Amino acid sequence: MKTSSFSPYFKFSKSQRNGIFVLLTAIVVFQMLYFFVDFKTKPLQTEDKRQQWMDLQTPIDSLQREKKVQIPKIYPFNPNFITDFKGYKLGMSVAEIDRLLAYRQTNRYVNSGEEFQKVTGVSDSLLRSMSPYFKFPDWVKNKSKFKSFPNTRLESKQVKAILDLNLATQEDLKKVYGIGDGLSERILKEKTKFGAFVSMEQLKDIWGLSPEVVESLNKDFKIATIPDVKKININSASVKELMNFPYFRYALAKSIVTFRSMNGEIKNTEDLIKISGFPVDKIKIIALYLEF
Repeated sequence: MKTSSFSPYFKFSKSQRNGIFVLLTAIVVFQMLYFFVDFKTKPLQTEDKRQQWMDLQTPIDSLQREKKVQIPKIYPFNPNFITDFKGYKLGMSVAEIDRLLAYRQTNRYVNSGEEFQKVTGVSDSLLRSMSPYFKFPDWVKNKSKFKSFPNTRLESKQVKAILDLNLATQEDLKKVYGIGDGLSERILKEKTKFGAFVSMEQLKDIWGLSPEVVESLNKDFKIATIPDVKKININSASVKELMNFPYFRYALAKSIVTFRSMNGEIKNTEDLIKISGFPVDKIKIIALYLEF
């Protein structure tokens, strides 16, 4: 075979020779980098840092556990003014709260832990957990001090006649500071809608009566006895009849009828709570107008 037949394969132009030179140079450079440079990935954490993290994790976990078991702080309070919600949070049953509210509606107060237990019927264990937070007025703790002033202004206030709100006339109501013709007429109209008031709390729902005026009314008036009002039979009244009651609107009246059809008779206030949209905050007042 003649050598001349291969010669065309070994003849390069200047640009081709330059390209071969650059290629060989690149190969040498990459080979040197491969042998002399460490391309191994370093660990993100050293063992010491990992141990430091684990040491910090333990106190963090303990703080999280302490946060979960924190008990809400209870502040001193007068047990005469326990609301439904507060009574529930303290562990009282519905019946125990009802007994306290009924006692307070007679305008009487409990003045000791023993008297509170006698009125409500709470257990000894519940009384022990609650009584450290009872806070009664100073005159309860120092009766002898107040008795030593028989002619004081305090005693003169105690003998002031308190009228039954359901027997009050427009003129009686206008004697309260802040009540004129308009508000006194509005109070009487509200009483007519219900037939009679069963609680002084109902005054808070009358538009235009400020908290200060309501407080003044509570000083001069009371519900002497629970009045004999015409009650609504919650288990037989139609939607239209239920809507005539001031506290019920169409949506609630419909919910009551639907609840009856699906669950049977409504037996007590605990059943009322289960009805969608029922005003739980007024359930004690509403129940006095209902017949189960």
